[in-house]
Amino acid sequence: MLDDFLIRAALAGLGLALATAPLGCFVAWRRMAYFGDATAHAALLGVALALALSLPVVAGTLAVALVMALLVATLSERGLAMDTLLGVLAHSALAFGLVAVTFVPGARLDLSAYLFGDILAVTRTDLAVIWGGAAAVIALIGWRWQALLTATVSPDLAWASGIDPRREQRILTLALALAVAVAIKVVGALLVSAMLLIPAAAARHFARSPEAMALSAAVLGALSALGGLWGAFMLDTPAGPSMVCAAAILFAAAATLRRLRG
Repeated sequence: MLDDFLIRAALAGLGLALATAPLGCFVAWRRMAYFGDATAHAALLGVALALALSLPVVAGTLAVALVMALLVATLSERGLAMDTLLGVLAHSALAFGLVAVTFVPGARLDLSAYLFGDILAVTRTDLAVIWGGAAAVIALIGWRWQALLTATVSPDLAWASGIDPRREQRILTLALALAVAVAIKVVGALLVSAMLLIPAAAARHFARSPEAMALSAAVLGALSALGGLWGAFMLDTPAGPSMVCAAAILFAAAATLRRLRG
């Protein structure tokens, strides 16, 4: 069954949806959209590092994405103006990554795959990495779900409950870096944050509890992945951007349905 590249692509898309759904909810609740951008864009530096050192791309992207995520989390704890800082870090990381990749022999031809993903070229090994990463993210978020929710709602309440909000922030950044590392093969550095945020934002229109929002985001993410792949196959369009287009259509439909319901 896995000899069919479309089946492998569909399984990769489903794994991506499961990995990004709970994280996307926290990104939406904490208004961390630029945080996801900075982490995802930094992953391109990890690609250059992995190619230069002949390491697995996932290892390089995970290492650099984790460093960027921890850097952002540390700076945020110091009360810096985060909107501007995250914008600077996100775009600077992307620019340095683009420049660094061009110095790696043979990487110039493959640059679009790292920017926009190449889900149709997913191998069985890639599937194992994607689903393994998704399982790790789900386990990590599930383990700290209540503590993360409390820290998100109110840091003061978290302190009063014996929860360190800074620790929960670092756990969230670890999960985010892991999700970015496994997603770069599917949708690329430029579109990872879109798949994090858009399904969760769509689910927010009708979910009545945090848990329902996370589950709804996973379903909408899966529909976006499968719908985008179907559209790419039928219309001969790039698969990664088509998945984001499908997510955007679902978001518009959810917003319209909520407006009609009053």
